[in-house]
Amino acid sequence: MTEDALNVAHAVAHIGEADYQVDIRAGRHRFAADEPPALGGKDAAPAPFQLLLSALAACTAITLRMYAQRKGWGLKGLDVDLRFVKDGDQSRIDRTLVLQGELTPEQRARLGEVAEKTPVTLALKGGVAIATTLR
Repeated sequence: MTEDALNVAHAVAHIGEADYQVDIRAGRHRFAADEPPALGGKDAAPAPFQLLLSALAACTAITLRMYAQRKGWGLKGLDVDLRFVKDGDQSRIDRTLVLQGELTPEQRARLGEVAEKTPVTLALKGGVAIATTLR
C-alpha cells in the first residue's frame, strides 16, 4: 500500500465442511452467505451476488439520503431495486430508484445523477483491482 492509501473496509470469510455455507465478519458484524439448492447449497443465507447487490443498494440509499439532507430536500423515503443480469458473456446491474416525498423534477433528476456517483457504484463501474496472496 502507498503511504496515502486508505483501508476503507475489511471483511473475513470462513468456510468449513458444510457445503457452501460461509461465515462472514465485517468489522464487529457477523453474517453469512450460502448458495441456493440448485447450486449445491442450502439457501441458509444470501448468495454472493445478492450480497453484492445489497452493498450497492445500501450505498445508494445512504448516499442519496445524505445528499438530500444536506440540500434540505423533502426526500421522505427511497427504495432501491437491483437486478444482476447476465446476457451471454455480458453482465449488468439494473437499478430502479423509487423516490418518495415532495421533490421537484430537477431534484429527482439530480438524485439520479448522484446515484451514478456513489462510492460502490464507482468501484463497480471502474473495475476494482484484486490482489490475491496465498498463505
